[in-house]
Amino acid sequence: MVLDAFSRRVVGWALEPTLEAVLVITALGRALDQRRPSPGLVHHSDRGVQYACGDYTNLLKQHGIAISMSRKGNPYDNAACESFLKTLKYEEVYRQEYRGMADALASIGECIDQIYNQKRLHSALGYRPPEEFQRVQTNVA
Repeated sequence: MVLDAFSRRVVGWALEPTLEAVLVITALGRALDQRRPSPGLVHHSDRGVQYACGDYTNLLKQHGIAISMSRKGNPYDNAACESFLKTLKYEEVYRQEYRGMADALASIGECIDQIYNQKRLHSALGYRPPEEFQRVQTNVA
């Protein structure tokens, strides 16, 4: 999952029964397609091998994105992402019995796109959902 640190909005995600690099490359590709960021963006991740592999870091470099990784042994560097994942698990995954991968993809996708991004309030955003916060902030500028 790729989370916009400014708005807390999930801008790219993927779900596969694997932890191989293709998973994070797919999520990043979706985020890049959706946001089309200008060069100079900072991408932060944990120190997982998927985020350090050549295919992933090359994709970031091709888009002029600066690479930032967590400090060794410091879980606080990724607190926002870990918080999102905890929320997704407690509010969606643990409450469902998926009939298969297609069902999981559809249900989790709806949760992310329709509930988390559009309706779930965040105290850090003035008790607004990510999409509303981003819309208000970008219209002000």
